[in-house]
Formats: sequence, structure tokens, C-alpha cells
Amino acid sequence: MRDFFMGVSTPGAIAWETLPTYNTIMSIAVGAGLVALVLFNRAVRKDGKEISLDGWALTFGVLGFILTATGLHMTLTWPLAPDFAFDNVIFGETSLAFGVLMLAAALYLWRRQDKILESDNMSRTIAQTLKPASIFIVGLGLALFAIALAGIVYQLFAAPPQEPISGYFGAWPILEATFMGILFAMVGLGAILMPIANNKVARGEEAGTLGTWVHWLWLIAGVIFVLFGAMNFYTHIGLIVNTM
Repeated sequence: MRDFFMGVSTPGAIAWETLPTYNTIMSIAVGAGLVALVLFNRAVRKDGKEISLDGWALTFGVLGFILTATGLHMTLTWPLAPDFAFDNVIFGETSLAFGVLMLAAALYLWRRQDKILESDNMSRTIAQTLKPASIFIVGLGLALFAIALAGIVYQLFAAPPQEPISGYFGAWPILEATFMGILFAMVGLGAILMPIANNKVARGEEAGTLGTWVHWLWLIAGVIFVLFGAMNFYTHIGLIVNTM
């Protein structure tokens, strides 16, 4: 049990000055962003004119800034190249894309809130604005499926034994590969279904079953990303202590 909670100590195993890692905060921001999108959609449908668009714009802006800044740095500089080059693509590029979309949403809600609040159908107004982004969102969904497949085929994501908790299961790399693969696939499926549901709302119809699927896929995946990222603040600190 000691190795489970503390990991294996191997001093000097990793040169951390050449391997900056921050997918901890990225995971929490991604999860919070997915949950926020679900809650925002529900608030628009339920509360209508009572919704605080300023509050949602600030929320999307904060999360979008974190993901854009960290994702852009990881995408352009490949800080994980010495040992985990594939993570720069998996976490960096996807976080960058999601972050920019969140920033765009924040800017739209902040600049156009009067138009949104004055509209007869807020959901339809927002859905019509979102329609042109459908191609990019579907593309990201397909990319997440590709990441999930690559993770399982190449058995990526396995933590080293020096990392507490996660590293305990490193002897069975298929476990974490499958876990992360399912998580990425859930978000990807939601991204593929969302534009279809959004187009129905843009026509003045109900999103129906598709909208419900998107909500639950993103809500469940978002909560898991938040919890996983929070746990990684402990496991990554333990990994650093065990290998520095």
C-alpha cells in the first residue's frame, strides 16, 4: 500500500528542468469547460431572461484563457518531447482548440448580450451563431476518436511506477489506455452529435434525444476530467518528488 500512495523513489530519474508538465490544470479547465457548456445550455433553456450572460462570459473567458495559453505553448514548443512527445499533440492541440472556442464564446456573450436577451428565442439565436463552427467542432470530435484509438492501440497514458496511485497500475498499461480512450471518445462523440442537435435548435426545433446525449456525454466526461486533474495534482507532485 505504501507504493500505491507514495510511488517508487528513483532520485534523478527525470530532468524536470527540461520537462515542464502542466496537464493538471489543463485537465481541470477542460472538465470545467465541458460542465459549464452543459449548465449554460440548461440555464438558457430554463431561465431565459434571468440568465447572467456576464457571469457565463467571465467563466468561459477564464477557462478559455488557461486552455489557450497552456495549449498554445505546448503545441508550439513541445515541452514533453524528451520523454512523452505524443502528449504534446494529445493534450496541447486539443486544449488549444477548445480554449479558442471558449474565448470566442466569451467574447460573443459579452459583446452581444443585449441582442441575445432581446431575442424571442435565446436558444435559437445562440444556435444560429454557432452553426458556422460546426465543421471545426466535428473535426475535433473525429480527432478525439483518433486519439482514443491511438491510445488503446499503442497503450499510451500508463504512468511510471514512480507516480503514486496511477503508477500502481502501470504494469497493466491497457487499463489506463482504455480509461483515457473511453474518456476522449465520450467527448468526441458529443462533439460530433452537438452540431446536429444545434442545427435543429437553429431551425426552431427541440434538440431532443441528440441534445440529451450530448449533455450527458459532456457532463460525465467533464466531471471525470475535473476529478482526474485534481487527483493528478497529488500524483504529479509525488512523481516529481520521487524522481527529482
